[in-house]
Amino acid sequence: MSDTADSAGRHTATGPDAGEAPPPRGRMWRHLGPGIVVAATGVGAGDLVATLIAGSRFGYALLWAAVAGCIVKIALSEGSARYHLATGSTILAGWRSLGRWTGWYFGIYVVIWGFIYGATAMSATALPLTALFPVLSLRSWAMIAGLFGFVFVWFNRYDTFETVMKVLVGTMFVIMVGLAILVAPGLPDLARGMAFSLPEGSLFYTLGLIGGVGGTITTAAYGYWTQAKGWRGTPWLPMMRVDNAVAYVVTGIFVVAMLIVGAELLHSAGIALEDSDRGLLGLSDVLEARFGRIVATLFLVGFAATSVSSLLGVWQGMSLFFSDWWYQLRGRDEVEGGREGSTAYRVYLGWLTFPPMILLFADRPFLLVIVYGAFGALFMPFLAITLLLLNNSDRLPAAARNGAVANVTLAGSAVLFVILAVQQVVQLAG
Repeated sequence: MSDTADSAGRHTATGPDAGEAPPPRGRMWRHLGPGIVVAATGVGAGDLVATLIAGSRFGYALLWAAVAGCIVKIALSEGSARYHLATGSTILAGWRSLGRWTGWYFGIYVVIWGFIYGATAMSATALPLTALFPVLSLRSWAMIAGLFGFVFVWFNRYDTFETVMKVLVGTMFVIMVGLAILVAPGLPDLARGMAFSLPEGSLFYTLGLIGGVGGTITTAAYGYWTQAKGWRGTPWLPMMRVDNAVAYVVTGIFVVAMLIVGAELLHSAGIALEDSDRGLLGLSDVLEARFGRIVATLFLVGFAATSVSSLLGVWQGMSLFFSDWWYQLRGRDEVEGGREGSTAYRVYLGWLTFPPMILLFADRPFLLVIVYGAFGALFMPFLAITLLLLNNSDRLPAAARNGAVANVTLAGSAVLFVILAVQQVVQLAG
């Protein structure tokens, strides 16, 4: 499979895969996968904490915001994957067509992001493992988690990766939704949570739920996973949309379940969680006191599945992203045999794993955290705005361009993320 560019910069898919027909609508469910991967990657320990804290402080009042956040992520990931399928190229190639600065922006961002996130993901994964198996220290489990991700992604290709991600998603979904059923709220309470309301002091949490839960930069990796799955060309757009929608419906149910747990177990009892990944261990103590050790242990297993899925998704997906950036920077649009397993892919995989281990031994360097936060705040408005520009242009065939709903959703997302970016930059400056 390769792609060629015409004089206008549009890309068209060529090669044997370009003619592969997507499955009929009745059999689409058998081909679901990339959406599950991107959704699982986007929901990590930090999202669990944010949702639980929102539920513990405001009950069900912000339920609508959690649902709105999933709708925003559907639009972002669908827009990114649609560009991949409709052009036979990648979102990075689209960004480069808007100016060379976009490539340098992404390159700087992804290097800084990977260094900080690598340590964060390893630490988050180590928390439930340390609680379940206290024979090793948190730092030791963090290193083991990073090494596991490195070895697994190095030696496995997309099909195996997707299968493991589905198992992890099933585990975290069953356990977390099961907890929500266990504490069983009344339907009228849930219905009231869908009424648009902003309790006093809730604006920060509302924006965070809409903007953060369900993924940030990983939403743009969706297109790479659809390509790894073998989806090529506009005939696959209906399959991609079903896959993406199902994935974020699952995410929405998962997020609502966490908000229910926070509202029922914490809000009603007046218990405050620590505003970090460690706060989830506090919930484990609450569950043990109320339901016993077995339920608390199951929660830790679900917590571990959530963290591991996020770690594996980033180790694999962002390595694909970096590989594409590196070879395009070198003037090569395609790598023989695909980008998965390429030299640049494995270099970034190592970058996510080994240098961040330094941060496990010391406090994060303050300046690096400031730069990371500033770049992170600016990425999501960058993604939303560039999708508006690219997906309304003649780079895409007319049938694949944004419709009115996509434009309204992406424009609303852009405004939201600009507000969040200003808010975060102001906090960093303060």
